[in-house]
Order: sequence, then structure tokens, then C-alpha cells
Amino acid sequence: MRLSEVFSDHQFAISIEIFPPKTAAGDEVLRRHLTQLVEHQPAFVSCTFGAGGSTRDRTMQWCRDIQNELERTAVAHLTCVGSTREELIELLAEADQAGIRNIMALRGDAPQGQETFEAVDGGLRYANELVELIREHRPDWGIGVAGYPEKHAEAPSMAADLENLKRKVDAGADAVVTQLFFANDCYLRFRDDCQAVGISIPIVPGIMPITDYARIQRITSMCGSSFPDDLAERLAAVQNDKQAQFEIGVEHAIAQCEQLKAAGVPGIHFYALNKSDACQQILNALGK
Repeated sequence: MRLSEVFSDHQFAISIEIFPPKTAAGDEVLRRHLTQLVEHQPAFVSCTFGAGGSTRDRTMQWCRDIQNELERTAVAHLTCVGSTREELIELLAEADQAGIRNIMALRGDAPQGQETFEAVDGGLRYANELVELIREHRPDWGIGVAGYPEKHAEAPSMAADLENLKRKVDAGADAVVTQLFFANDCYLRFRDDCQAVGISIPIVPGIMPITDYARIQRITSMCGSSFPDDLAERLAAVQNDKQAQFEIGVEHAIAQCEQLKAAGVPGIHFYALNKSDACQQILNALGK
């Protein structure tokens, strides 16, 4: 199934994002958790692509397993980092051979040790160029792109960030998946702003359940997502109690998802962090 088909029937679609583990033991743990998650019938499972293609083979293998063993649509992430145009075309050919027909097209973050992203000689500078490349060589594939309800960290303004997103959409994207957020007002305002600039494809909210306060603080500091004061206070009060953090995080995510579903979102994309417990509780609460 292509991404354009996932959202074409206007049904509420859930999706899951994983990353390739670094060890065989990690593979086994992820396989167990993912087997539980696919029981909730996600429309697709996406797999991230390490910086500079560091997980290239692992990403492709996991996408093959998702489709062949777990029988769910796989979406492979692809970035511009460290690859020439020709190398990206080769990666598309590899994905084609693996039976993958959907790509999450991202510029990617600057490699470790670099302050800003710089394209390699012969490479691409922006995600919209990657979308154009995919459309040129695989015109019938599904393409997802990233959106930032609270602005990409490198964008000079929200208006400029929306212009960048519009370029990706105009290049041929089928759906926008947002960066994680913890206040629904951020998403709803972003959705309205997207519509105002002529973006009409689905804007899918990305939700990351909080299971460890310290970890989520590190993640939000890197991606620039804000954190509601009342939620931060509740979590800080139980910072030495992992189970309490988990319960507060799941409770908050359930409330977020219920409100978003009531607001008519096309679906919800869960950043599962390769675990299933939190997402399962949320999906059960949503009746999925």
C-alpha cells in the first residue's frame, strides 16, 4: 500500500516508527515488541536511516522483515546526509529490489561534529530535492516528509519553515508526519497554518509516549519541542520512580491522542522507541 492510499479513504490510520538496533540482542527485543504492536494493525511501520547511511543495510533488512514476516507496509527513511545523487538513486534501486514502495524523505541532521548540514559534492541540499529525485525515478511510490509544529531548529522563522514544507509538498509528497509535541495546541495551530499556505495533504501528528523523564528531556532539547509546565512538574516530582513516570506519560499521551482524534486528525504516528508497552496501552485506550 502506498502512503497516498493509506489516507485516501479518510479512515483514522495509526503508524509506528522504529530504529534498527545495534546488536543481535536488540534485534530480538525489537522483534518481540514489534510483533505485539502489529496486532493493532498499523497502516505502516517506518524504519529510520542512520546518519550518513550508517544503518543502510539494517534499515533495508528491517523493512523487508516488516513486509514479509509481519505483513505490514514498510516505509524506509532516506536522508541526504553523506550521499551523492547517484548514491541516492542506488539506494532507491535497493529499496525497489527489497519490495519497498514508500520512502520518508528527509534532509537529515548534520553529522556528529558538524554544527550545520552541508551537502557532499554531488549531493542534495534540501529535502524537497530528495522528494523530486524520488518522484523522477520512482514516480508511483509513496513519499512522506517531516513537518515541525514548533519550527525546525535551523529555520529563521515559522513562516520560512512553512515555505520549506510547501516546497516539499509541491515536489510530490503524499503526507506530512510531524515532529513530536506535547501540547496539542502546537499541532492544531500548525495544521491551520499549513492549510493557509495551500498545503492540503494529510498532516499526521507524531506522538512520543513519555516513559523516562530524563530521556525525554534530552530528546526535546535536541529537537526543540516545548514541554508543558504542569506535565514537567508532575514528572519532576516522581523523577526517582520509573513506573510513576511511565504511568504519567501514558496518561498524558492517551489524553493527547483522544483530543487529536476528536479534532479530526488523519491518524497518529507513534515514535515507539523500539518498545511496545506504552503504545499498546494508548492504542487499547483508543480502541485500536
